Formats: sequence, structure tokens, C-alpha cells
Amino acid sequence: MIPTLEELNIGLVPFSPLGKGFLTGTINTDTAFAKNDFRSIVPRFSKENMEANQKFLNFVKNLAKQKNITPSQIALAWVSSQKPFIVPIPGTTKIDRLEENIKSAEVKLTEQEIQNINNEIAKIEISGDRYPAELAARVGR
Repeated sequence: MIPTLEELNIGLVPFSPLGKGFLTGTINTDTAFAKNDFRSIVPRFSKENMEANQKFLNFVKNLAKQKNITPSQIALAWVSSQKPFIVPIPGTTKIDRLEENIKSAEVKLTEQEIQNINNEIAKIEISGDRYPAELAARVGR
């Protein structure tokens, strides 16, 4: 898909670039979602799957700490670094998170940092489906 977008000069706005909040580093296995919070029914946010996916989040948090920025800023900067026509637009309802996300545009990842992130991504097997089976079936996935 990416080569076609590039060839046709079409932009891409990734959906949920912060993994529905997972890559913010503010959610952990003790987080209890309200019944009206969509994540309460998402398999990826079960305690077992959160524990399994924690290794990658720890890597992101460590890199963010080294750069004195937030995990969200690392995640958004990485997505933005993939191609110039890829522009993540994270959703938020909080002004401080909006300001934090905007500052990710100032983050410069080195080629080595991008490679390290890509290497970590290649090592992990994400645990848990993105959506409950009945919702995934609606889009044929």
C-alpha cells in the first residue's frame, strides 16, 4: 500500500497512532476501564495481553526517558519519520495531551533510534486482537 500511496502522491493519516492509549505509558495491567470506555471490551487491553505487550512499552518508555520526552512523543515521532506523507493525528479530549502531541513534531529521531525501534518491533508478537470478534467481523477482519 505504501508504494502506491507514494506513487500517487496520496497522504496517509494512521488510525490510533498511540494504540488507543497504550503507547502513552499511562495505562498498565492495573488500569480499570469504565464500562463505557471502548477499551473495556478490547482483547488487547485484557490484563494478560497487557502484560505480554509490556516489553515493547518498556522499550519505548526507556527511549523516551533517555531523550527527556514522553512515550507518546516517541511513538508519534516514529510514525512521522516513516514517510513524509504519513501524518499521525492522535485523538484526545485533554488540552495538555494535545500540547504534548503537538510537541512530537519537534522530536528528531536519529537513524539509529529509528532502526532500534524497528528492530524491537520486529522482535515482538503483539498479544491480543485489536477488536472483539463480533466487531472485527463487521469489517471482514
